[in-house]
Amino acid sequence: MYYLILAAFSFLPALVILRAFLKRDNQKPEPAGLIARTFFLGILAILPAVVMESVLSLFTGLIPRLLWNVFHAFLVAGLCEEGVKMWVVRGYAAHKSEFDEITDGIVYAVTAGLGFAFYENMMYAMGSSNAVAVLLLRAFTSVPLHALSSGFMGYYIGKSYFGNRTYFGRGLFAAVLIHGLYDFILFSPLLSDWLIIPLLLLLYPRLFQLMKRAREEDRRLGLS
Repeated sequence: MYYLILAAFSFLPALVILRAFLKRDNQKPEPAGLIARTFFLGILAILPAVVMESVLSLFTGLIPRLLWNVFHAFLVAGLCEEGVKMWVVRGYAAHKSEFDEITDGIVYAVTAGLGFAFYENMMYAMGSSNAVAVLLLRAFTSVPLHALSSGFMGYYIGKSYFGNRTYFGRGLFAAVLIHGLYDFILFSPLLSDWLIIPLLLLLYPRLFQLMKRAREEDRRLGLS
């Protein structure tokens, strides 16, 4: 019963954020089944991420102390985690016939990111003596972070499938930059952890603007 309660409270913030993005995808809403499967693959993606992070962490001793925070934030955490989330979208969701708009790149990337965040929440909560406090804090910090970083990446994934240029690299770079900056703030002894709040608050409206732009581009290209 305890683990079911943890799972429910880990899932709730992900569900709230996901619903907010799905409501904005009102031109051609995505099927619930495909959303659920992408979410589940986002959960499974944490396994290869953990393996890659563990391997990269072996090189920590070779990194100068001044660069350790940068290495761990942008490469160990940012690149590994955003890389596997991109793999979920490109390797699964993008091959489905329902993936037929630029906007879908954002929707499915956010979905994968929230699946990842859900299971990560569970892991942190189970390893804590105060699971409620951990889940409450992460509901307003790390869960939105995963949705936002993946959402920016998703815009460029969508552009890559429905445009004349490939933007996958740009999308991954944007996601790693956002994710890495978030973690760097938390890792750095010189910066206040509270700086992540204005970072997230700045990113939310920007991502919603990108989603609006994606819908406009979809209409212009005759995709919706």
